[in-house]
Amino acid sequence: MKVVILAGGFGTRISEESHLRPKPMIEIGEHPILWHIMKIYSWYGFSDFVICLGYKGEMIKEYFAHYLLRTSDVTFDFSVGDQPVIHSHSAEPWKVTLVNTGLSTMTGGRVKRVAPYLEGKPFMLTYGDGVADVDVKTLLEFHRSHGRRATVTAAQPRGKFGALDMEASGKVLSFSEKPRGDGGWVNGGFFVLEPEVLEYIEDDTTVFERAPLERLAQEKQLVAFRHEGFWQPMDVLRDKKYLEELWRNGQAPWKVWK
Repeated sequence: MKVVILAGGFGTRISEESHLRPKPMIEIGEHPILWHIMKIYSWYGFSDFVICLGYKGEMIKEYFAHYLLRTSDVTFDFSVGDQPVIHSHSAEPWKVTLVNTGLSTMTGGRVKRVAPYLEGKPFMLTYGDGVADVDVKTLLEFHRSHGRRATVTAAQPRGKFGALDMEASGKVLSFSEKPRGDGGWVNGGFFVLEPEVLEYIEDDTTVFERAPLERLAQEKQLVAFRHEGFWQPMDVLRDKKYLEELWRNGQAPWKVWK
């Protein structure tokens, strides 16, 4: 099953980084967040990726064009030509299709544009700026069990502020630093979709999270997979710093791979 990753947005809310590179190429540790997302999927056996490019998409192409060299021992012998000799390497067995889906195309339009590469089969879809410790195999099993056209992973975001439990007098009974939000569930990405979902997308202007998902819900064709574990998008610089800290301290919950 192919994994489609949306990687074409402008990333305006994290412009401190995205003015230099596309948001999926912003690094957590020594690797782009896109790499982290792909590592999650490939750990569960899904290694065929279709990446939707847009803003500064050429940087993502260049990254993968040189990926094997980055992960290899290599010899350059310029006395006999300019072809490198690749020695041992640790590159993942990924198949990566990079598709130019337009600079200003909306999320639904990007998915529609990569339809020729999906071969009319079910596929997975996620955003190129969020990580989670989602068990992707269990997610797929859940999708197959209910027989509907679409599954969305429902997640509970981390709160932005510390929470106080207080008496009327002001006495603090408990304090929790940035607990989960108000208990509401949000779209966490990590979709599993039947090919019929593409019929719900009209053109480049279609926002996938609006008309297509709203209609699927109205037709009772959208089911939520509740993920109670770690989930974190990288919307703003504060999120990047949080993910960086977890990775640096060896406490990254999304690092499910060995």
